Amino acid sequence: MISRRIRHAHRYREVATILARNGFGLILEEMGLINLISFSRRILRKEEEVDTKTLGERLRNALEELGPTYVKIGQIASTRPDLIPDYLIRELEKLQDQVPPFSFAEVTQIIREELGAAPQEVFQHFEERPLAAASIGQVHYAVLKTGEKVAVKVQRPLISDTIETDLEILSDLAALAERRMDWAAFYHVRDMVEEFATSLRNELDYEIEGSNAERVGRQFVEDSSIYIPRVYKEYSKKRVLTLEYIQGVKLSQFQDLAELGYNRKVLAENLIKAMFKQILIEGFFHGDPHPGNIFVLPGQVIALIDFGMIGRLSPDMKDHFASLVIGMMRRKTEDMIEAVFAMGIVPEDIDRKILFRDVDLLREKYLDVPLSEVHLGNAVNDLFKVTFKHRIIIPTDLVLLGKSLLSLEGLVEQLDPEISIIDIAEPFGEQLFLERLNPGFIAEKTYRHVKEYLELMLELPKQARGIFNSIQRGKIRVEIYLPELATFIRKLDRISNQLSFSILLLSFSIMMTGLIIASALGNEPLVFWRISAIEAGFIVTGLMFLLLLVSILRSGRF
Repeated sequence: MISRRIRHAHRYREVATILARNGFGLILEEMGLINLISFSRRILRKEEEVDTKTLGERLRNALEELGPTYVKIGQIASTRPDLIPDYLIRELEKLQDQVPPFSFAEVTQIIREELGAAPQEVFQHFEERPLAAASIGQVHYAVLKTGEKVAVKVQRPLISDTIETDLEILSDLAALAERRMDWAAFYHVRDMVEEFATSLRNELDYEIEGSNAERVGRQFVEDSSIYIPRVYKEYSKKRVLTLEYIQGVKLSQFQDLAELGYNRKVLAENLIKAMFKQILIEGFFHGDPHPGNIFVLPGQVIALIDFGMIGRLSPDMKDHFASLVIGMMRRKTEDMIEAVFAMGIVPEDIDRKILFRDVDLLREKYLDVPLSEVHLGNAVNDLFKVTFKHRIIIPTDLVLLGKSLLSLEGLVEQLDPEISIIDIAEPFGEQLFLERLNPGFIAEKTYRHVKEYLELMLELPKQARGIFNSIQRGKIRVEIYLPELATFIRKLDRISNQLSFSILLLSFSIMMTGLIIASALGNEPLVFWRISAIEAGFIVTGLMFLLLLVSILRSGRF
């Protein structure tokens, strides 16, 4: 970590300065990084305009100042209501990519490096001005030599190196935070950062996005109501993605939809069916179904674009999610808790009684709401907030599912407030339920469980022998956890440093007293290298006293 800090010293200083400027100086002090800020700023640190701003606003401002990596991390974090409190998510959702388009010369260079030729040689026509620009890349309109209209997504120059540098720094800061601050260790901040970093690295690889689009496209080959743009693999690489250009109306442009005679109820039904087919049948779904990623084509056809964020559900995860939804619909607290335990990683010290009480309170919230009026996305995300409170770690894809359902419900409610998502999703739930009763599915699940138990039984003698050997050698490890010990040691260390400094100041003062007496008895001043020893000593003593005073005042305890 130290070598990284030296290698990226300038960026570390930038990060620390921006955090301090936005009111996070105390956190820097706790992490031992306050020295990265200039001395004058540390002495006269001002929290510019932070007193009137909320924590969420300050965090959003800091992330936007820190640049593309932190903006993307914030946007990814806003999809995790199980990890991030509501008041922070509301601000993180406002994060904007404040970056200008990069030059056409740079676009040409990247396409040449990835596709082996300049845009003018690869395409019949290539629009120099981008259709849209974001932190990671920008999109250009083009026409293939065979006449097909395409959208070409080009990655921003050097963005991969920039993001990797920032991710290394974030990883170091998260590890440091867990060592220095109890709350960071409590919420596993390092695991959060690693999870967000994995999502961001996947977004940097356009070949992954292209494969995702093709896989979703195969899901709807026989469904004429859903359209997925074609991927031109021969014109796509890691930093360049070429897709069929979609000419349609954005789903959020309600006036245009009305003028063109589209039936909003049919559009809402088609969208709901498409999402639940992806979630409950295929187990591979669009993770970011916001209005900008959904277009309407002639014939009431829904077109989905942008497959950088994708959710995956294994058969077991689909099974657990179905059990959770069934438990919620039946208003059975026990069933909901069993499903949560099956889905997530539960801490050893969890208080089951308090968890039961919290889930039961959630059940009562929906007790008097008719089933057809239940907002499934809200209900699932409310439950995930309960799991966050009890430190139950829910798989990322399941949380992404909850966020996708929330976005879907918001869209559908705007299209047709009278429609019931539960009613339209019911046939897909029935199909999933029938799959669970399928003899083949039961046999496969039984085989898998039997195999796991057999492996466990085979490993048991070996594990037991290892335990007995450790007992014989006297090497049984005993762990004692004292949650306040780290904080106590840090405070003790700070007190001992101040005490040592005070003793040093006192010793220096005694030495100065001796020099003054010696000078008075000798009737001439003591001089070293033409500098008065007494005057120099007074200056040093004064500086030491000021430093000690500043340290005491800034500790807040005097």
